[in-house]
Formats: sequence, structure tokens, C-alpha cells
Amino acid sequence: MSERLQPGDTAPAFTLPDADGKQVSLADHKGRKVIVYFYPAALTPGCTKQACDFTDNLDFLAGHGYDVIGISPDKPEKLAKFREKEELKVTLLGDPDKEVLEAYGAFGEKKLYGKTVTGVIRSTVILDEDGKVERALYNVKATGHVAKIIKDLGL
Repeated sequence: MSERLQPGDTAPAFTLPDADGKQVSLADHKGRKVIVYFYPAALTPGCTKQACDFTDNLDFLAGHGYDVIGISPDKPEKLAKFREKEELKVTLLGDPDKEVLEAYGAFGEKKLYGKTVTGVIRSTVILDEDGKVERALYNVKATGHVAKIIKDLGL
């Protein structure tokens, strides 16, 4: 199981393909605060709800200096379908090798319907302008999560 990040940790660097297959790096966001959220799969009900919530609040978050990046194990083609179908404006990145998911502690054992399984742990990591972890939230709920982040950040 991968180690969970703690406040003050330096966020692991990454470069992953977006929904158009273009490479996006965490370094591209240097100088901005970044909310990186990890979700199990595009085009599923909970993940759709979460992505739509982030899209609905994107302008508000951007106005407070936050960029939002969603990462799942999906391939760019599936992310593109997800983006088009749900009209998402959030940057979606694919991590089919799960290296970034593991580096952020967002992949490992979890409970699913009472069983222990290995998979994506729905997580959100909030980074400051220097790429340091401000908050690392694990096993978050898809519904109401964005509102909770906004409240917790005092925005």
C-alpha cells in the first residue's frame, strides 16, 4: 500500500495525458494553488457527480487562485467521452499505470460493499503555490465534497 501524503510534504511531480492526449505536468501549475482529486472511473455515477460539482465551482475556485485537476486510471479516449457527455471544464488526466495514484496514496486497499478490494481511493490533495501539501483528504464522499472543501478552505 502506498504512503498517504501529509501536510508539508512536497507533492510528487507528474506528467500525464489529458483528455486530448496532451501531456500536462504539475509543474505547469507552479505559482498557483492546485486541488488534485483522484476518482475511480469516468462515466460512473459518483465520479460524474464529483466532476460536475468541481466544474460548477471551477470559476469560483479559480477566482480564489485554485486550479483543479482530476486524475483517474482511465485512458484519454474515455476521459474525452466523459468531458463531452457531461460538459466538464475540469482538467482530466489519465493514469492507466496508476503510478501517480500510488505516489499520492490514492491507490490501495479499501472497503467496497463490506469487502476489502484493491483500487482507487477517492482522495483530494490540496497544494500551495510551491507544490507543498496543504491538506490530504482520503476516502472522501463524491457527494457534497466540493462544498466541504470550499467551506474548509474558508472561501
